[in-house]
Amino acid sequence: MLCVQCGTRSNPCRCKVVGPTLGLLACAVAAVVEWPVGAVVYIFRHMKGRRIMAHPVNVVYPRVSRSIPI
Repeated sequence: MLCVQCGTRSNPCRCKVVGPTLGLLACAVAAVVEWPVGAVVYIFRHMKGRRIMAHPVNVVYPRVSRSIPI
């Protein structure tokens, strides 16, 4: 699995490979834990469950992807 993001200005070659790939892996690991928990919480509190299930995509992936400029 390899993710490539082109057109970025964070490095001279304007392509990122390592950051998006590690971001996707971190997102998958977080999703394995957070999606079942979010599904259980969703039964009782809908908005809170949705926020928990969206956390890997909205927070984990962007932070990891942006932290590695290559």
